[in-house]
Amino acid sequence: MRQITNSVLMIRPVSFRMNEQTAVNNYYQKVLENVTPETVQFKALQEFEAFVAKLRAVGINVIVVSDRREKDTPDSIFPNNWISFHQNGDIAIYPMFAENRRLERREDIFDILEEKGFVINDIIDYTSAEEEEVYLEGTGSLLLDRVNKKAYCALSPRADEDLFIEFCEDFEYTPVPFVANQTVDGKRFPIYHTNVMMALAESFAIICLESIDDKKERKNVLKHLKEDGKEVITITEAQVNNFAGNMLQVLGGNNEKFLIMSSAAFKSLTKNQIDKIEKYCKILHSSLDTIEACGGGSARCMLAEVFLPKN
Repeated sequence: MRQITNSVLMIRPVSFRMNEQTAVNNYYQKVLENVTPETVQFKALQEFEAFVAKLRAVGINVIVVSDRREKDTPDSIFPNNWISFHQNGDIAIYPMFAENRRLERREDIFDILEEKGFVINDIIDYTSAEEEEVYLEGTGSLLLDRVNKKAYCALSPRADEDLFIEFCEDFEYTPVPFVANQTVDGKRFPIYHTNVMMALAESFAIICLESIDDKKERKNVLKHLKEDGKEVITITEAQVNNFAGNMLQVLGGNNEKFLIMSSAAFKSLTKNQIDKIEKYCKILHSSLDTIEACGGGSARCMLAEVFLPKN
């Protein structure tokens, strides 16, 4: 089993904007004052293309598919929430909290991947849970340790515990559930996605432990990471607000490893944290300011890792 892959799927935005349907529990989204929707889309597209170019320049296989204008999908730039790809050829399709995000799911993407030589064996579809108003938003909610077969999940309105357990049974992962909170106007609220406060790499994990208020849960998460030999690099809640938890380790050319993040995330890191990461891999960062502000997501959310076998 591999923890990191060389191939990622990215969706080119055509009508990116702040999604009012997700803003109810994504406290990272902001309204940009006096900026037209056209300008937001233009800037997001510029950031997207520059990011893709940087990834390709280091030998990462980026599969870019353009969003469709006829559907209103302002968050399509974050495909990792509706789909995940697995090494046995399975694909999982996930139930989404926001109704307009459900329109992001596209079967033509399976055809595009098969044309590129990837093998799809089975599709496990959890989307009927939406009828019960139960959600689990892909690798936004699920942090998968694919080698040690553990799944970490910060429970929230977008990550239901029963559905999380069902996923773990289907894919044979050990569930590690917990609640991660953030402070909003002096009150504690669940962080909407696990991948905002935690990143899992081959040999290390980046995590905001101070967001896990329950001491037992915090201890349990640490126990699992340490027993699998991961170096734990802690980040603060202020760094989480700069998307320092929203990172992904990817394989570039010549099997070189990179930790992918936004420039805002990189700038928020201390020298000590950077040194710890660079023991294991290089850092690649790109400016995603507009995407982060309006979308409330960052570099990791934009990358759906493709682990499917090839012909």
